[in-house]
Amino acid sequence: MSIINKAAAIGGGVIGAGWVARLLLNGIDVSIFDPDPEASRKVSEVMKGARRAYKQMVPGGLPVEGRLTFAKTIAEAVADADFIQESVPERLDLKHKVLAEIDTHSPANAIVGSSTSGIKPTDMQVAMKKHPERLVVGHPFNPVYLLPLVEIVGGEQTFPEAIEVAKEIYASIGMKPVVIRKEIEAFVGDRLLEAAWREALWLIKDGICTVEELDDIMRYGFGLRWAQMGMFQVYRVAGGEAGMRHFMAQFGPCLQWPWTKLMDVPEFNDELVDLIATQSDDQAHGLSIRELERIRDDNLVAIMDALSKQNKGKGWGAGALHKDYTKQLAKLAAKKPLASKAGEKAKALKPVKKAEKKKTGKKKG
Repeated sequence: MSIINKAAAIGGGVIGAGWVARLLLNGIDVSIFDPDPEASRKVSEVMKGARRAYKQMVPGGLPVEGRLTFAKTIAEAVADADFIQESVPERLDLKHKVLAEIDTHSPANAIVGSSTSGIKPTDMQVAMKKHPERLVVGHPFNPVYLLPLVEIVGGEQTFPEAIEVAKEIYASIGMKPVVIRKEIEAFVGDRLLEAAWREALWLIKDGICTVEELDDIMRYGFGLRWAQMGMFQVYRVAGGEAGMRHFMAQFGPCLQWPWTKLMDVPEFNDELVDLIATQSDDQAHGLSIRELERIRDDNLVAIMDALSKQNKGKGWGAGALHKDYTKQLAKLAAKKPLASKAGEKAKALKPVKKAEKKKTGKKKG
């Protein structure tokens, strides 16, 4: 059962629409604000893909969808929301403007999550003059309605209670919340992706391989391993019976070899963009973005479904969470809850006056 009564989404692009889809398909009402005149059409397209994927996940029938309302202003969207997800473009000035409006017009105990890919929450919450303590980064991965990971990061003014409530909120809609221990730009997921992306750009620019060949190396090789174990557990196994210590001893010296161009970046000029874009067009073989999205979603559902049957039926990795999530959706479909627990959970985040906070001696997370 969700602990969200009413959600608000600020921004309806690829990520924002993905949040809307996950929330609606969990039976949660969502009010969205996006000034783009095409926002309704774009969200509708994402919803079509999400419904299609969820019907594969829960063939017995889905929960009654939440109601989607397009608000005319941010104030209207957040007025009675107990959970707000901001997904506007990665510009700090824009984040400040939007978060200030959210802070002014939303209920004091509403959790505010930001979908930012790399901006530190401390740098964003300075714009929130009333209740900066309830802001967390809630960084998802595309497609938000299928991929369960969400990185949670608190800023200097974020209360530990806000992080705990955020974890409960995201988990209640089938996600895997991971709290990042220290506040850094780009967090963990995008730090890893950025490293691989930089090296990939050099490999294409230097003519070592094409974009399709590089993608094949990932999807036919280590990508399959990462999908179910991750980097460190994979390398532990690669160390044989002696485990991780042997692996580190054997391959550690490689880190001193001049293999990588990781600390350098190829010039992002028209020539490089044209090279990659042309090869990417060839790789698509005429498939549209919407067709590629459907293929991606089908593959993700199949992979998670397969993983859900592993480990003697208990599921493994994302498959174990997928197994629980599909059961949760099936229960929601069988009986629509009369009321959620949002009210009682929201009480856990009553605004604490700074003087009271100081008196208790609690540290800000």
